[in-house]
Amino acid sequence: MNAAHIGELLAVLGAGIAAGAVNAVVGSGTLITFPVLLASGLPPVTATVSNALGLIPGSISGAIGYRRELDGQLRRVLKWGAGALLGGLTGAALLLALPASAFERIVPALVGLALVLVVLQPLISRRLRARRARKGRSARPDGGPLLLAGLTLASVYGGYFSAAQGIIYVALMGMLLDDDLQRLTAVKNVLVAVVNSVAALFFLVVADFDWTAVALLAAGSALGGHLGATTGRRLRPAVLRALIVVVGTVAIVQLVLR
Repeated sequence: MNAAHIGELLAVLGAGIAAGAVNAVVGSGTLITFPVLLASGLPPVTATVSNALGLIPGSISGAIGYRRELDGQLRRVLKWGAGALLGGLTGAALLLALPASAFERIVPALVGLALVLVVLQPLISRRLRARRARKGRSARPDGGPLLLAGLTLASVYGGYFSAAQGIIYVALMGMLLDDDLQRLTAVKNVLVAVVNSVAALFFLVVADFDWTAVALLAAGSALGGHLGATTGRRLRPAVLRALIVVVGTVAIVQLVLR
């Protein structure tokens, strides 16, 4: 990135702020930052790895902002975090081993399915509760092996590209857990932070970064993550779900038109 172009620098900083805010509440912040990095002249892989490192402070800031909602969730966060670490590392390795277009066809369908699950989550949850009640069973607080496997696979995708991974996390947790949407959002922020961090550490060893872009994204996303968490925690579940659907729909359109 040419430091002489002040407009480009401000655009990357602004994209970082917006992405940090969106990631803290919903996810898909990469769909804001990635096109800006490409427009500034960075090659796709350099833009991807710089984006992963630059958005880490925003993920951490968002997780800290939701720390009250994380209360009582340590055990399952540690369990899912281990899966996210493994998945994120695998996805980062795939980014360097596979062609850049490897996920392009399946990503819109994946995000679309996640949005359907988010919309239907209240209905699915009621049906599952009724079924468990008939059989005299209680919900597993960690969602069982199915949820762990799903979150780990979503983390593989997150380590590879990360666009809308937060929406996928919330969809999986909302379908298999009987819990408040804000608490699930808090966990989502932690998992995204884990995936971004492990992927960035992997890239530090094997890939080239644009450190100007990283610094701007880091500063912007840290501020945006705090702002997003402050706002997002006040949203009612129905409003938060609607926001997820709107952002996810925009993400699908952008992915299809790329």
